[in-house]
Amino acid sequence: MNLVRPKISADRLLESARDLVQRCGGRAFRSLAVSAVLAMTLAACSGGNPSLTQPNATDQTKAATKRAPVVDRDNAPVSLSSRDADAPPPEAGDVRAKVKIGLLVPLTGAGQTAIIAQSLQKSAELAVADLRASHVQLIVKDDKGTPEGALAAAQELVGEGAEIVLGPMFSKSVQTASAVTRSKNIPMVAFSNDRAVAGTGVHLLSFLAGPEVQRVVSYAAAQGKKRLVAFVPDDAYGKLVEQALRDAVLKAGVKLVALETYPTDGNGRTSPVLEKFKKLRDEMRATEEHGDPIDAIFIPGGEETVQLIGPLFKQVDLDPTKIKVLGTGALDTPNAGRDPAFVGTWFATPDPKGFKDFSERYAKANGHAPPRIASLAYDATSLSAALGTAPPGARFIPSAMTRQSGFTGVDGLFRLTQEGPAERALAIMEVRELGAQVIDQAPQSFDAGKSGGGAN
Repeated sequence: MNLVRPKISADRLLESARDLVQRCGGRAFRSLAVSAVLAMTLAACSGGNPSLTQPNATDQTKAATKRAPVVDRDNAPVSLSSRDADAPPPEAGDVRAKVKIGLLVPLTGAGQTAIIAQSLQKSAELAVADLRASHVQLIVKDDKGTPEGALAAAQELVGEGAEIVLGPMFSKSVQTASAVTRSKNIPMVAFSNDRAVAGTGVHLLSFLAGPEVQRVVSYAAAQGKKRLVAFVPDDAYGKLVEQALRDAVLKAGVKLVALETYPTDGNGRTSPVLEKFKKLRDEMRATEEHGDPIDAIFIPGGEETVQLIGPLFKQVDLDPTKIKVLGTGALDTPNAGRDPAFVGTWFATPDPKGFKDFSERYAKANGHAPPRIASLAYDATSLSAALGTAPPGARFIPSAMTRQSGFTGVDGLFRLTQEGPAERALAIMEVRELGAQVIDQAPQSFDAGKSGGGAN
């Protein structure tokens, strides 16, 4: 990912200014309405007068629009945060045309699926409330967690006039539902992490392994970690991460000395995994005997991986304090530091500050904390609401959806791409005993005009 990092000065005044810019999404005036700014940007791109509001807007919205400056389409990310949009709420009787946003989630899916789906719906509703988006009509459909259910639900959404579809969660459901939306030129922002289903008209806003692996490997290389080994699960996730790792080491100029896979179908038995870990240790010692020490070991996975792999370090006499452990965003859990072997691990993930704020608002509204994936629905809905302030026909056009400088949401800076997978600006976190901490800030802007490397 080609990203430009802000220049940081030790001077307190410049540091304060930097913090202000970060909080305001790159703009110094919090009183500007995001919806008005984006509407003006789209008008400017289509040759319209950027000082004009949309037809049928209320007087208050017109006034907010006239106060807002034109944001250059390729230079400034648009903040989707309600805190950066202090326009007064729409008056009663606002007659703007409703923007119909479809949400496709498995509300009656099996097991935990339904609970996650409900959290996605609640997050979308929270976004509409936070943004005071009275111009938005959220249409929620249950895809039942099946391809057939997704197909039927997508047909219903199209029939009811949805201009954009958010979801589904599962790749096979995305495949069937997108056949409907593509036939009507309706964009989709899905939550699947299978990049194979992305493409023209289908964007993925999910957390993908590729960008996380590339970011942490690149950071490790910058810290002098040039020779690494990897221990990955022998399953679909492991294959995805392995390919991402091989791509990342090539780009970063790092040598992948050895890679071992371990079985994930051992019914909790550690012996097959232990044997594989011993084999990796032997490969590490063999190369070290030739004067080529290993700098880092890459172990993807979350809390279950910590519980499974952590104790093996001691069993194979491998000192984790003498080798840097690298991981993925799944380590962003409070319990990652419970095993000493993983304390100090580096991994890449969106800056946690935004999700923390969102989580508090969600809990206040719903009485419980949201699952991590819930922020995807919040940001997707906020994005749709912002783009929906443009006139009909200019709301969800490709140039607006794939804005070069991107958007800033709960999970930080991101941009959708023509290829489908979203690119994200990721921070580097380090696992500590009582939780992870940011050790390298996420970039604040994309390098406009250069191809991004995060859509892996």
